[in-house]
Formats: sequence, C-alpha cells, structure tokens
Amino acid sequence: MKWFVALAFIGIVVSLASALFFMLKGGRGDPGDETARSGRMVRALAMRVGLSVALFLCILLAWKLGYIHPTGIGAGQ
Repeated sequence: MKWFVALAFIGIVVSLASALFFMLKGGRGDPGDETARSGRMVRALAMRVGLSVALFLCILLAWKLGYIHPTGIGAGQ
C-alpha cells in the first residue's frame, strides 16, 4: 500500500509539473498553438484531479477492507 500511495503521489506531482510546463511554454505564437497548449494544460490538470480522487477513494477502500488502520496521533495522551 505504501508503494501505491507513493507512486500515485509521484504521478500527481508529475502531472502538475507538466501542466506548469505547458502553461509557461512558448511565447508569441499563432493562436492555434495557444489553443493546443491550453488543451494540453487542461488535460494535465484533469489527470491530476483524477489521480487525486482515485488515490483518495483507494485509501478509503483500503481502510474499509482493513488493509490500513488509523493510529490516532496523540491518542495515548
């Protein structure tokens, strides 16, 4: 489970970085290039949101199935 969470988090960060790259890439180009670049950025951000939601749902499912258990930070105090 730790590897899955780590890989999903890395995927989320890479997707966010690629959206940043597409946002900053280019300069003064034709309007068609701007539309294509904007579409790539939107696709990368949509993938990031999808990965985040999927990770959250997988963590909830793992908790319900008993694969992970909450520790309760500070519960012993």
